[in-house]
Amino acid sequence: MGRLDDARHDAVHRHEQTPAEVTCDRRWAGELRSAIHCSAALLGLLLLVDLGAGSLTALRATLWVALAVLLFLVLYPARVSAGEGWLASRRLLREQRVRTDVLVSVRCLDGVSQRLRLCDALGGQVEIDPQVLVNNPELWHRLDKDAHASAACGSLTCGATALRRVSERIDRETALSVFKVSGLE
Repeated sequence: MGRLDDARHDAVHRHEQTPAEVTCDRRWAGELRSAIHCSAALLGLLLLVDLGAGSLTALRATLWVALAVLLFLVLYPARVSAGEGWLASRRLLREQRVRTDVLVSVRCLDGVSQRLRLCDALGGQVEIDPQVLVNNPELWHRLDKDAHASAACGSLTCGATALRRVSERIDRETALSVFKVSGLE
């Protein structure tokens, strides 16, 4: 247990001493605009159909607005950002943060949408979509570098396979985009 305490102590003090550059998800703004457009389109269509049928009332309009707001809340994208030794995912009401330089585990969660769960030695957890890392090489580079530091200090006990899968996916996507740009599809 001494090793984890030493790693935690070193990571906390190293983070306080050196402010680093923050990297953010480049596609977040576009995804937010898409969520707004989808919600507005649904609201517009519902109001238009109700108005065309002649059954639009204040109560029904309020119901359609509430439905559009609910759709927006479901579609609202998480804003992922990372700096030296940390990764954060911010939603509308809360932010999850994990210390990537003292990771304990990294797991791929399968389901309707694939998620990557990162857990640190301090109890922090973050779940992100692996596609965010594929779309943002800077975020992946920061996470990969810090995960190697976690493995070197001995705190990362579970997650080498998950990180390797994400790395292979990123390499595959990068190669495909290079082939596409060069016309060698």
